[in-house]
Amino acid sequence: MPNVPLLPGAVLLGSVPLCARARPTVVKTFWLLVRAGFRRHSTYRLALLAGMTTNSVFGFIRASILLAALASAGTSIGGYDAPTAIAFVWWGQALLGTVNLWGFAEVKDRVRTGDIAIDFLRPIDPQLAYLAGDLGRAGINLIGRGLPAILLGALLFDMAPPPSAVSWAAGALSVLLAVVVAFAGNFVINLLAFWLVEIRGITLLWMITGGLLCGLYLPVPWFPDWLRTVAHWSPFPSMLQNPIDILAGRVVGPDIASAVAVQVFWALALLGLGQLVLRAGRRRLEVQGG
Repeated sequence: MPNVPLLPGAVLLGSVPLCARARPTVVKTFWLLVRAGFRRHSTYRLALLAGMTTNSVFGFIRASILLAALASAGTSIGGYDAPTAIAFVWWGQALLGTVNLWGFAEVKDRVRTGDIAIDFLRPIDPQLAYLAGDLGRAGINLIGRGLPAILLGALLFDMAPPPSAVSWAAGALSVLLAVVVAFAGNFVINLLAFWLVEIRGITLLWMITGGLLCGLYLPVPWFPDWLRTVAHWSPFPSMLQNPIDILAGRVVGPDIASAVAVQVFWALALLGLGQLVLRAGRRRLEVQGG
């Protein structure tokens, strides 16, 4: 092969594997989108303050209700004593804005207007791009709404802290997985707009069912046996109950690995389902003429 002069910074095609060249670009783009999502939602400072205030007020109400229930029972319920129940309440309030339990409509709206076609032309997978933005949203909400709420709860109540460094680390990972699971489920619901004219009814049903089964209102271990079984076979506890149990110290030791493994399963399953539905929707969009 003859010697060919190269421009500065040029690389011969084939000298570096394609996957090795592409991967840093995707990773860099992903993190840029995470930062963009963080900055986008950080501009709504009054909304963050209002959310933190609302979370704190409802934290007091929920803590009073659960403490009254424990006092009337005279003993722990489902593995929750008073400090653990307080931790359940305030970690739940802290994660309420972080984990998107209420869904989003951006993808649905772009499908209805046809702008989703632009997303298909971009160099990063649409699901990955929207996930990056949601992680940025989760980050600013955890800092602006979550941490002040959990600090307030710890100052005013006898709240059980995470019992070990392992609980802190596993809890942080569990929160990240909870954000991913909630996003992945909502993403699939949004993609139904490829086939349905209006999905508000399905979105509302998802929100109501998820709010009940994820442990938003009451701890899942307090449910009747049949409802607890339904919850455990659904992805919803992975969105809130699992990280709360780890951070509240109710789940310790080998049970932590089991709780995180369940979240990993649902994250991969729902992300995979999202890819299948997205590809089917793309084919339908092409059949309709773009």
